[in-house]
Amino acid sequence: MHRPIRLAVTVLLAAFAASCGESAPAPKPDATPVAAKRVAVVPKGTTHEFWKSVEAGAMMGQAESNGAIVVTYRGPEKEDDREQQISLVQNLVSARYDAIVLAPLDSKALVAPVRQARQAGLQVVIMDSGLEGEVGADFASFVATDSEAGGRLAGERMASLLPKGGKVLLLRYLEGSASTTLREKGFVDAIAKATGVTLVDPGRHAGATRASAQEAAENLLAANGDIAGVFCPNESSTFGMMLALRSRGMLSKVAFIGFDSSPELVDALRAGEIAALVVQDPIAMGRLAVKAAADSLAGKTVERRIDTGVAVVTKDNLAAPDIARLVNPAGR
Repeated sequence: MHRPIRLAVTVLLAAFAASCGESAPAPKPDATPVAAKRVAVVPKGTTHEFWKSVEAGAMMGQAESNGAIVVTYRGPEKEDDREQQISLVQNLVSARYDAIVLAPLDSKALVAPVRQARQAGLQVVIMDSGLEGEVGADFASFVATDSEAGGRLAGERMASLLPKGGKVLLLRYLEGSASTTLREKGFVDAIAKATGVTLVDPGRHAGATRASAQEAAENLLAANGDIAGVFCPNESSTFGMMLALRSRGMLSKVAFIGFDSSPELVDALRAGEIAALVVQDPIAMGRLAVKAAADSLAGKTVERRIDTGVAVVTKDNLAAPDIARLVNPAGR
């Protein structure tokens, strides 16, 4: 076809298309999704039941963000590995994460890594256990149980169980752990106000595992066979003490109060072997801490202190819906 003819055909086709109401397709809008911000949740450890429930809450926080964030859950296996947690925080900064939610293993040792993260532009939220930094400067928010109040509730409950008084043994958890130190303080302060109750506090720490807690408990019970009550400030120390009391035939003979829950501890509570458990809300803690991180990344105002609550659980209130949710946070 000669060039003039081809040109005429092209013009005719264009005119025909216009007469039919057709038009050139409009350009498509830019459909490229905004990349989700990366939030790393770093617990004290990954073994205890409490941290598994915190993880479940963190994933709820991710789901509620509607794709704004994606959560990575990574922490030391044992709750006494400070160096591993420090290295992990530093690696997350190097990997250019957008935010870190951290439960510090040590209130002092993690200050410098957190400040490094903030200087690198990351948002930081502290959860569960305090850090000796400045909220609003070194980190955006502190999301946690009022641990001192929890310990005080345990002490008041212990006093009510021992109307005639008696010796009460305290097995501490781990040096440098701010949350459990506050629980111990609250308990000690409450017992000091109780009439006729004497605190036996050898200053012995349970260590990070159930096995180390059982060993420490065995040694303490060997030297203190005339006790009327026992308090332990976290799940692993409570579990280790439970095994030691059971092995000595003392489990149902003393007023035993622990902190946090696990299926085995709840079974012992139901059987009357444990008098009470002071429990937190780990699902809420994980969810609210992740939400605080997401809000910080979005430039929203975040409360500097978020209290996730605490309750005393006994055999009598175990079936109450609000309590059942706390002792079975992940639907075990």
